[in-house]
Amino acid sequence: MSTNLYSSKQLPNHVAFIMDGNRRWAKKKKLQIIDGHKKGLEVVKSIVRKSLKLKIKYLTFFSFSTENWNRSKLEILNLQTLLKYYLDSEEENFIRKRIKFTFIGDIDKFDSKIKAKLKKLEKITESFNNLFFTLALSYGSRSEIVNSIKKINKDKNDIDEDDISSNLMTGSIPDPDFVIRTSGEKRLSNFLLWQIAYAELYFTRTMWPEFNSQKYNLALKNFINRKRRYGGD
Repeated sequence: MSTNLYSSKQLPNHVAFIMDGNRRWAKKKKLQIIDGHKKGLEVVKSIVRKSLKLKIKYLTFFSFSTENWNRSKLEILNLQTLLKYYLDSEEENFIRKRIKFTFIGDIDKFDSKIKAKLKKLEKITESFNNLFFTLALSYGSRSEIVNSIKKINKDKNDIDEDDISSNLMTGSIPDPDFVIRTSGEKRLSNFLLWQIAYAELYFTRTMWPEFNSQKYNLALKNFINRKRRYGGD
């Protein structure tokens, strides 16, 4: 797929990814679980490169849910180590390509060095606008919605949708219009439940480590061929 064949106006403005299947891919390949996560990081980099070429402006990646803290201590440690590596290795790339980095979620449980790196990368890229990259870490949508409501002025009698939306962690970016979930599971797993009310959903059996540029092309083509009605006829 090239920008010559498909107008950027037909492409989604904001694509959100539920990156599922790293563990199963690794087990299928008889590799260590961390190898699946490493391969998954390469896919993230590939998606970013492709999206820049297609001028897709917003990407959100569901990297770590609040439920993931129930995994083994070793896997959690490995995931944090891998996240630290990603932030270190991609900092120069984000600056060079002028990608704005943000994160959503409760990062209190993360290692202090990782929290510092997240905040640093967010700070040094805050003025960039070639692409808006959001990482969801220790994120759960239900708690996000509850916290949004708590932020609204208690004296306000008439709470509307805009009040809730503007107080979400994603209040500064547009809602996703396309959600891709890999690995064959067909559920949202407490991810951006408010924000994706009218998003198009795409489920593929492909495991995340195998979700290459060609698979991304197929998903985008599927989006382009849909007629979005937003609840209309």
